[in-house]
Amino acid sequence: MDWKLGMTAAAAALAIGAAPAPKDAPKAPAMVPTAPIAKPPYLGDAIPDSYKILPPAPVAGTTRYESDRAIYLGTRSMKDTPRWALAQNDVNQAAIFRDLSCAVGVELTAKNAAKTSEMIVRVGRDISRATDRSKDIYKRPRPYLVDDGPTCVEKSEALSKSPDYPSGHNAWGWSVGLILAELAPDRATEILARARAFGEGRLVCGVHTLSAVEAGRLNGSIVVAALHGQSEFRKDMDAARTEVAAARKAGPAPDPAACAREAEIVAKSPY
Repeated sequence: MDWKLGMTAAAAALAIGAAPAPKDAPKAPAMVPTAPIAKPPYLGDAIPDSYKILPPAPVAGTTRYESDRAIYLGTRSMKDTPRWALAQNDVNQAAIFRDLSCAVGVELTAKNAAKTSEMIVRVGRDISRATDRSKDIYKRPRPYLVDDGPTCVEKSEALSKSPDYPSGHNAWGWSVGLILAELAPDRATEILARARAFGEGRLVCGVHTLSAVEAGRLNGSIVVAALHGQSEFRKDMDAARTEVAAARKAGPAPDPAACAREAEIVAKSPY
């Protein structure tokens, strides 16, 4: 599945930088790889069964299904706009710290936030497990397979075989946003607004329906809530809180002009 491949790439922390952003995308500092996986996921078999918690995937003939189609078709006009470029920028799941750098006030890396990076990678593995079960049960097709339209990424065989519902990409982005908002509470509004936009980029891209994006956000919240019941996670959060505070104090802060352009794009709803 495309989601599984994406999370494998992010969690493996391959020594790559972010792909060059399209010309209309806000400029951001280069990504530094996250920490390699050295420990298992936090939850494992204790993870909540999100299939029993999430609303069922919409089916043909229902209001939710037709609403998803209308929103998908309506957002195809965003092709080649600055919002489209931001969505393309957010495709790389391994660059999540870079994508949230304006919101946090500094780009977190494996160098200035090693413990935080390792923690987030472990969370990603829990997110993957929470996402795959529902995807495999519902097997809802991607929206471009129902109604043809442009997408901001290649319509590859792997992507097409990966079900739409729920969005793993958004579960990942929202869970990281929730965690960073807790680590930098004075920036919670900015962080969560940017994390929301990260997930909505999948709608703009044309690779997820709105229902899948919303379910991904709920799925991320489910996992983060469960994580707080794990003493090891809470301990790691305490260490990460100190680490993030030090990184923010040391800087450097992201480019103000680039962050202002990004904030302007994020402030506008794509639907």
